[in-house]
Amino acid sequence: MSDYQQYLAERERIDYLIQKGYCIKGVLENLSGAYLQFEKGEHEEKETETLHILTAEARKYFSVIMLTQKL
Repeated sequence: MSDYQQYLAERERIDYLIQKGYCIKGVLENLSGAYLQFEKGEHEEKETETLHILTAEARKYFSVIMLTQKL
């Protein structure tokens, strides 16, 4: 898979979770990429998801989403 196709797949997974009502609650970055922690729901009914992001373009993409969530 080319880097661009991998970026598109990662962006699609991020967009899917955002559309489902999840918000990015944490990011853990290391040499093998970034792990995004998504959270949805209220106190007792919280649902969580984790995505492993590998491409630099997808990292830029989720950082912009994080900035818009803060506003």
